[in-house]
Amino acid sequence: MTSTRSSDVGLLHAPLLAAAIAAAFPLSTLAQQTDAALPAVQVTATRTPQPVRDVLTDNVVITAEQIAASGQTNLVDLLQQQRGLEVSRNGGPGTAASVFLRGSSNVQNVVLVDGVRVGSSTLGGATWSALPLSQIDRIEIVYGPLSTMYGADAVGGVVQIFTRKGERAPSLTVGAGLGSYGTRNLDAGLSGATGGEHAVRYSVNVARERAEGFSATRPQSAFYNPDKDGYTRESASGQLGMDLAKGHEIGLTFLHSRLEGEYDAGPSTVNDRSISHVGAYSLYSRNQLLPNWTSLLRFSSGLDKAKDISAYGIDTAKTRQDTFTWQNDITIGSDLAQVLLERRIEHVDSSNFNADSRATNSIAASYQMRRGAHLASASLRNDDSSQYGSKTTGNLGYGYRITDALRVNASAGTSFRAPTYNELFFPGYGVPTNRPERGRNVEAGVYYEKGSDRFSAVYYRNRVSDLIVYAGECPVSPANYPFGCAYNVNQALLTGVTLGASTRFGPYTLRGSLDFQNPRDETTDLLLPRRAKRHGTVALEYAAGALSGGIESRFASRRYDDGANSTTLGGYALLNLYANYQVNRDWSVYGRWNNMLDKDYALANGYATAGSNVFVGVRYTLR
Repeated sequence: MTSTRSSDVGLLHAPLLAAAIAAAFPLSTLAQQTDAALPAVQVTATRTPQPVRDVLTDNVVITAEQIAASGQTNLVDLLQQQRGLEVSRNGGPGTAASVFLRGSSNVQNVVLVDGVRVGSSTLGGATWSALPLSQIDRIEIVYGPLSTMYGADAVGGVVQIFTRKGERAPSLTVGAGLGSYGTRNLDAGLSGATGGEHAVRYSVNVARERAEGFSATRPQSAFYNPDKDGYTRESASGQLGMDLAKGHEIGLTFLHSRLEGEYDAGPSTVNDRSISHVGAYSLYSRNQLLPNWTSLLRFSSGLDKAKDISAYGIDTAKTRQDTFTWQNDITIGSDLAQVLLERRIEHVDSSNFNADSRATNSIAASYQMRRGAHLASASLRNDDSSQYGSKTTGNLGYGYRITDALRVNASAGTSFRAPTYNELFFPGYGVPTNRPERGRNVEAGVYYEKGSDRFSAVYYRNRVSDLIVYAGECPVSPANYPFGCAYNVNQALLTGVTLGASTRFGPYTLRGSLDFQNPRDETTDLLLPRRAKRHGTVALEYAAGALSGGIESRFASRRYDDGANSTTLGGYALLNLYANYQVNRDWSVYGRWNNMLDKDYALANGYATAGSNVFVGVRYTLR
């Protein structure tokens, strides 16, 4: 890959451009979303459908239309375009990736698939690279502490993925695409719904994606191997729902994905690779017990299974999270009361230590109030774990509509993160007495939306105590930890301002976002690894008739690869182009050109990123 810049060329100009776009809009252009179309409802913030204009938590909704228009082929790259969010990745799309919300770490966020929690209880966090974008219909990102809704780990926020569901008349969709680095994608889906008193909704989708890839490491890395590190991802998802009677529905959902991704563990002749399985399965019954009382009973199971094969041997780890949920939504006039009972059992099996399971019993209650121009919410939850004991979290929020379009919000909430099994039991590293991390967050925001012009501005301050980090000299039984351990020794402070703006003029839409943040380890007074103090996006989009597309820039200032802030990752700014053309009612073609200027940049020290690359695809829909 040819480098065409120094580490920070253009970075002063990119944030200034985004800020200028935001500042150029008058107050009448403020809005909650940075996208051109405001979604009608948002589910994740309150676990129940709620008009977006009433949601008191900062959020972003990515619709099916926006996913299709983006031309993206993997989830991590799509998420990287969202405000308040950063990613790191150890090579190409098939390698390990992390997602940071508002400066929080990958293990301080909850990931849901159709309401089912997925992630690893050993490493913590979701296996992002195994989650297939081809199966996704909609994504909701909610920022800030949501432990009162989802329990442990919702410190920085929640990302919920919704798979495709059946609606209206039957339709068959088939898509195929080719791109740089030997990328080949093929997917198909069938969905539909029947009418009548006993309506049935169905959807089933399959996909296979493959790429030859490029070397995951750079020549200066100690793990460098010049071979190509590709991946194969195979996935399937489906939903089936049936109305037994008016107000009574039963159904099931599932998603399963298998990823075999190659990486570099050293210059050996062994083909280093990781085989990951991610699954989300659920059975549910939704019943309207009274005109104002809706009950949801759900049994769900989330799977995260990994087998790592390298010159160092074979490691395996498997997490299965079984959850029993009873959610009750009771409307009281224009208000909503919610009572939740939940039991989650984490089953863990690892070749690195002996582990069994831990169970968490939870009870939660929330109340959402709407009185004219006033909006308010209050929630309280207790999680009682068989492994780390009882934790209680709470949240208060208030919003006021200055006008029908302009709204201000303020909220305060607490959260916690449970120690991973590695932090508790990994030989020579984990400490069984490690406590959960504790978060305390306050934030305030202004949102305004009128027509197609919008802007949002949010300030947040999230202090995390008992932060679990690597301690070079273990405070407990140092003789048993000669190389250090994971321990509750530090405190972090995550502060920042997130701006987002969008306006439309004729067939053009101009949008941008900018984050100023300071995610800092207060114990060492150093920045947290791989998080930039400034990052954002700018895009100009066109849509008229059968043609749509756009040009976008993504940028970030320099970061540090390590907690000691001794290894610098240079800032970067990338330019991408994408387009869609609806040939006729049934056929469409799309394409994307990433990193048009072939910038050389890094998301993790020693690991490579893609150079200039293109992808083109075709889609056929039979209705």
